[in-house]
Amino acid sequence: MTFVILAADRPRLHLEIKGQTCLDKLMVHRFILVLLLLLTGASAPAQDSETSQLERRVVLKVNPVYPDLARRMHISGVVKLRATIAPNGSVKLVVPVGGNPVLIKAAQDAVTNWKFVPAPDETREVVELRFDAR
Repeated sequence: MTFVILAADRPRLHLEIKGQTCLDKLMVHRFILVLLLLLTGASAPAQDSETSQLERRVVLKVNPVYPDLARRMHISGVVKLRATIAPNGSVKLVVPVGGNPVLIKAAQDAVTNWKFVPAPDETREVVELRFDAR
């Protein structure tokens, strides 16, 4: 029999597993992963007031690489990012706004390589990428 004690004392998380076997340990790790995904990927704000009113057109779009862990766990969903675009059209900074943590890194890596139409000023664009389990 396995007992799992999970105590959240901000900013620390304490996990104690008693009486575990190899199979139990794997199941506990999967349970914790799913629990963390549910707790961290819940919500995103509807609109960001710092984004530009007119969207800049994307000239070069790089597709994200679907993470192997997400594929194995059949994770799909939308990742919302806020990208800061330089006047020359290159992406300077990508900040996650919402989405599944397993998918966020792949989305950030892809959008970092995008190119936008040049503009007179730096702008911020909200980008949404959809990941579908295959």
